[in-house]
This record gives sequence, structure tokens and C-alpha cells, in this order.
Amino acid sequence: MTYLLKPGELSLKGENRKNFESILKRNLLTMLRLTDARVIMTTGRFFVICGEAAAEQVEDALDHLVGIAGWAKTRTCEKSVEAVLACCVEVGRAFFDQGGRTFKIEARRTDKSFPLDSYGIRSEGGRAVLESVPGLQVDVHSPGEIITVEIREQAYIYGTGRKGRRGLPVGSAGRGLLLLSGGIDSPVAGYMMASRGMGIDAVYFHAYPYTSEEARNKVVRLAELVGRYSMGIRLTTISFTKVQMRIKERAPEGWTTVLLRMAMMECAETLARRRGDKCLITGESLSQVASQTIENITCTESRVTLPILRPLIGMDKEAIIRMAETIGTYETSILPYEDCCVLFSPPHPILRGEAETAGQLYEQLELGALLETAIRESTLEKC
Repeated sequence: MTYLLKPGELSLKGENRKNFESILKRNLLTMLRLTDARVIMTTGRFFVICGEAAAEQVEDALDHLVGIAGWAKTRTCEKSVEAVLACCVEVGRAFFDQGGRTFKIEARRTDKSFPLDSYGIRSEGGRAVLESVPGLQVDVHSPGEIITVEIREQAYIYGTGRKGRRGLPVGSAGRGLLLLSGGIDSPVAGYMMASRGMGIDAVYFHAYPYTSEEARNKVVRLAELVGRYSMGIRLTTISFTKVQMRIKERAPEGWTTVLLRMAMMECAETLARRRGDKCLITGESLSQVASQTIENITCTESRVTLPILRPLIGMDKEAIIRMAETIGTYETSILPYEDCCVLFSPPHPILRGEAETAGQLYEQLELGALLETAIRESTLEKC
């Protein structure tokens, strides 16, 4: 079986294109390592060739592969007009048998020695399908099926296929540390940065016994789901119970969430630097909750110097939920196990904290030793 893959953004990379293609090929081979699949690169296209028994695994991998615009199961044949037209008819008949009624032919001819040019392929291919499959009609504006013919080292003929994840291959843009909670937003943020080529590490702040083991398992599952797109995730779990209790004991009640976020940021930055991550990633969306007003965001980032990437900052909740549903994290995110931020939220949180005041309150907490112990006692697992 042959699958044709269409790289998207990679085609715009100029002199760096080969490096991006190599990373994409490496990622794909890693995803297919337990199959008999082979990956072949040609100019502007990738091909996966496998036995029928591996088809399901290959298609699942292609559905999760970041860096391709689309893919299709493809028929191959010799580069003769008769063979190409026969394949067009096969694709058209299969489409008709599935209930399709309209189609058009598209063609791309990189081998100029082929007797028909692109226009000729479209014309003759369309005529062959119409004559052989009564009931199909041509619709060039909104066809139910697009039959594509590509004349390269072989002739490739395929139907509409599936859309890819687009973006850049994971590993082409360094690594970042995702602050991963059990909510809807942070897994989506991790996916979005993976789709820009970033490898993902993650940190989860656990507050046992105030947050349950089920809550931690939920986060592990979310890391596994996002990891299917990001070539795996290294998840660090940090016990934050003592830090939270110190904040609860010493801080004004309205400030507890902001100060907790400041502690998480400082802890995450220390961990990121030790792991070699180049930035922090959060699921913050402007003014979605009290801790995400611009003033409170300014407070929470005041303890770190690494860049903080917030891919959801301008998205509303409905858009984030739609993306969570698309990538398969939503149903896990809404399981009823609360994270430590929710459980320790004050009834009347401060909405527009001043960074100078936040800094003074934070220093009074004397968290340095607690944060260092929390990092030293953290656990690491590959998801």
C-alpha cells in the first residue's frame, strides 16, 4: 500500500527546507517503528509504503503527524496514458460505490516526457470516468471528490484524502516546558506549540492529599494524548502541598492564587533551565479567570526571565473547547478531578494586583528552600 503525504509550510523554507524534511522523516519513522513501513522522500512529496496489515497503524500515525498539509491512500501505475486513465476510473468507481455523485480531475506533471500535459490529463481523465461510471457528473466548483493525478517517477492517482495537522515538524523549534493542569486549556496550548515545531516537556503541580491520585492520573492521560502529536512528553510531577500551605498561612486571602502562580512560575523556570528548555508555555487566555487579567499576568511572570509563550491568549473559551475536542483531550479534561489551583481559590480573589505589592508579599513567604526541595523530590515519567 502507498500513502502520499503533502508537506505544507516546509515548502516555503528555502535553503533550510532539507533540515525540516529530515526532521519530519525522522518523526514519521519513529511513529512507524513497530510496522514494516518504509518512508521515501522526493521533491515536494513523502511516500509511506507498507503492507496491508500495517495500514491502520500508518493511518493513525498520519492523523497525528505534525508538519503535513494532507495525505491520501494512493494508487500507483506505470507512466502510460492507458494505465493512468484506468486508475482514474478505479478511483471514480470507488467513489460512486460509496454514494458520491460529482467529481473533477486535477493534475500535476513534473515529468514533462509524459504524452499528455496537465490540461490533457484533466480532460482525458474526466472523459474516461464519465464514460465508465454512469451516474457520475463533473462539477469543477464544488465536487464531491477530487481525483488527483501526479506524474512523477511513477504515476500516482488518489482521491480527496484527509487533511493533515499542518505546522512544522516537532523538534524543529527547540523545547519548551508546559505548565500542565487537568483543565481544558493547557493541553491545547501544548498541542499548539507542538504544531509550531516545539518539543514539549511538562510539569504538573500536585497537592496531595488535597488533590487526589485520580487528578494526577488525569494529567498523565492528558500528557499522553498531547504526546501523540508532540513525539512524546516528559512529565515532571512536583508536590506543591507545603508551598500552598505556606501561602495559605502567610498571604492575604485575596492574593493566594496570584502568589501560587508566581511560585509555580519560579519553580517551572528552575526546572526548565535544568532540563534545557528554552521557554515556558501556559494555557492562559486574557481575562478568562481572575488570575489572567493583564495586571495579574504581569505579577505572575515577574519572577521569571525565560520567555513565556501563551498561544491561547486571544482565544475565547468556545474556540479552545472546539480545539480540545478536535485533538481528543476534551473528554479527559472535564473529568471531575480538580487541580490545586481550583481547590485553593479564594472566594474573592484580587483582580488587578500591582507587581510591586505582589513582589513584596512573595518575598515575605520565604519559599526558596521549599521550592528547591519540591524540585529535588519531583518524579519524571515519559508519556
